[in-house]
Amino acid sequence: MPKIKTRRGAAKRFKVTGSGRILRGKAYRRHILTKMTRKRKRQLGKKTLVASSDVARVRKQIPYL
Repeated sequence: MPKIKTRRGAAKRFKVTGSGRILRGKAYRRHILTKMTRKRKRQLGKKTLVASSDVARVRKQIPYL
């Protein structure tokens, strides 16, 4: 059976933690930041876990991470 190719775009966007959970970045941090509070911008900079309903889809895209 041949190896499965990793989707490179997904590999750059997601990171697997030591316990096997998947981290992702948050949206809405690219532009038009003047109307956001400092607290909101700071929270958007942090990573968060991928929703449990999406984990299987992400794992299929990054099989060897």
